[in-house]
Amino acid sequence: MAKHFAVAGGGWAGFAAAVELARAGHRVSVFEAARTLGGRARRVSFDGRELDNGQHIMLGAYSESLRIMRAVGVDLRSAVLTLPLQMRYPPAAGGMDFLAPRLPAPLHVGIALLRARGLAREDKMALARFTTTARWMDWRLNNDCSVAELLERFDQTPRLVTLMWRPLCLAALNTPPERASAQVFLAVLRDSLGAKRAASDMLVPRADLSALFPEAAAAWLEGKGNTIHLGAKVTALRPQADGWSVHASGAALGGDWTGNFDGVVLAASPSASAGLLGDSAQFAELASQLAAFEPEPITTCYLQYAPGTRLDIPFYALVDDPASQRWGQFVFDRGQLDARQDGLFAVVISAASAAASLSQDQLAAAVAAQLAADLAQPALAKPAWSKVITEKRATYACTPGLKRPGNDTPAKGLFLAGDYTAGEYPATLEMAVRSGVQAARLLAKAKP
Repeated sequence: MAKHFAVAGGGWAGFAAAVELARAGHRVSVFEAARTLGGRARRVSFDGRELDNGQHIMLGAYSESLRIMRAVGVDLRSAVLTLPLQMRYPPAAGGMDFLAPRLPAPLHVGIALLRARGLAREDKMALARFTTTARWMDWRLNNDCSVAELLERFDQTPRLVTLMWRPLCLAALNTPPERASAQVFLAVLRDSLGAKRAASDMLVPRADLSALFPEAAAAWLEGKGNTIHLGAKVTALRPQADGWSVHASGAALGGDWTGNFDGVVLAASPSASAGLLGDSAQFAELASQLAAFEPEPITTCYLQYAPGTRLDIPFYALVDDPASQRWGQFVFDRGQLDARQDGLFAVVISAASAAASLSQDQLAAAVAAQLAADLAQPALAKPAWSKVITEKRATYACTPGLKRPGNDTPAKGLFLAGDYTAGEYPATLEMAVRSGVQAARLLAKAKP
C-alpha cells in the first residue's frame, strides 16, 4: 500500500531517499530550509555568476550515485568529464606524473607506476609494496589507526607521502593524515588504486552540484506528483499513533505549518538532526553520538583570468605547504568542464581550518602566487577577480574508531540519512547517496 513520507533535508542524501521511496510507489514531500537544493554540495551565486560551494571529484566506483542519477534522467556523458585514474603535478613544479592507461586492472596501475615520472625507484617500490600488501589484507585492518601511522608501518617514502598519500587523504577524508582513519582511507584506495579500471575512473562534474543531481531529482519527483518545499525549515518532529507530524515554517508554506506523515527520513546535518531529536531520553545516546562529530571545512578559491587561459589538462595536483603560504592542493580548469567558465580556475583546500583564518583577499593572493610559481606563468599572480568560498561544516573529521550511527533510530518510522551514518566511505557524495537509499529502504519496509 502506498504511503506518504516526509524527507527533512534537500541535499544529496535527502533526494536519494526521496527518489528511492518514490520508485517504490510511495508519495514523498521534501522540506529544504534553503532556497537552493544540494545541502553541503550546492550551487551558490556571486555577482551574477553561478559557482559551486566546493569542487568535487567522483569515482567510477560510485555505483549508487551513478545509478540514481540515471534513474532521474541525468545524462552522465554530458554531466561529468570521465578521466582515467591520475595524480599529476605541473611539469614546471617538478612534481610527479602518474597516469593510468585504459587497460584492465591491475595492469592499469602497474603500468602507470612503471611509467610514472618524478618518482625514484625506492618511491615506486614503496607504492608497489603498499598496494600488494593492502590487497593481501583485503584492504582491512584488525585495529584502526591514523593514516600517518599506517604509512610509517608500510615504510612509505617521504616523497611518496607528499605527492600521493597526503593529497589523496586530504581529498577523500578531508582530514589530515595524522588524524585520519586508516581503515576508511583503505576503503577509498580499494575502490581507486585497487579497483577495476572503470571503477577507478575519476569523474569531474561539468554541471554545477545542484543541477548534477538534486535539481534533476526534484524535477523528476514533481513530475510524478510529489512535493518539494523550498525555503521550508523543519522545526519539530512529533510522533503520532499512526506516524509523525512534521512542523515547519517558511514563506512558501504561508508561515508555520504542520502535516502528518506515515514516516520521516531525517536527512539534515548531525547538529541539525540532534536539534530536531530534542532532549528526549529516548534519543539521549543518539544525540550524544551526533554531537561528537567534529566539523571540517573545505575552501575553494575561484580565480578568473583572461578568456583562453588554460591548464594543459583539466586538473593538476599541487604541493601544499601552509608554512610557506602554499595552500592549494588541487587546481581545476573550469573552462575545460563548462565553456561558459572560460579562464576560471578553482583551487581546492581541504581540511581548511588554517587557511580559513586568513582574509579572503590574503588567501586569494597567496593561492594566485602559488599557481604563478607552479605553472611558470607570472601573469596568474594577478587574476581579474577572485572569490573564496568556505563551507565551514563541509564534512566531519574522519578519525580512527569514530562511531557513526546507523540509519535506524529508537523511534518507529524515523530514519537518519547523511554522509555521517555508518558505512565504509568517508563524507562523500557517494556515502550520502548510499545512506539515503538505505534509509528509504528501511522506512519502506518498516512495520506500521
